Amino acid sequence: MTDFPRLLLAASLVALGACASTPPSSVTLTHDRKCPVALQSGQTLILSLPSNPASGYRWQADSLAGEVLRSLGPEVFSNPDSGVIGGDGLSTWRFEAARAGEDRLHLSYRQPWEPEGEPGAEFDCRVRVR
Repeated sequence: MTDFPRLLLAASLVALGACASTPPSSVTLTHDRKCPVALQSGQTLILSLPSNPASGYRWQADSLAGEVLRSLGPEVFSNPDSGVIGGDGLSTWRFEAARAGEDRLHLSYRQPWEPEGEPGAEFDCRVRVR
């Protein structure tokens, strides 16, 4: 009977070790200073960038996912202060790490009628999926 506490302790340590090595189901990026980013196959990448469509600027995809990252839908704009029309908010995209390899997310914040103009901001991130 004295071996039972030792077995219980060993089983608990194995379970804790397994939990510690499990990656989160999603990774959120809000700027490209955390890039390049590494993901496990099956993880979700959430990209949220500051945006204000009322200013005339929009995030435009120069390179937005390929075969490694699979888009989970279109851009979604949200305004945390819903009482302010034309206020700042977030443009959000969701991607699934579909298979191992490398991909690139490159977006420019620009006015659509000035495609050759200088962008107000850029987001450039290499993504590696294991």
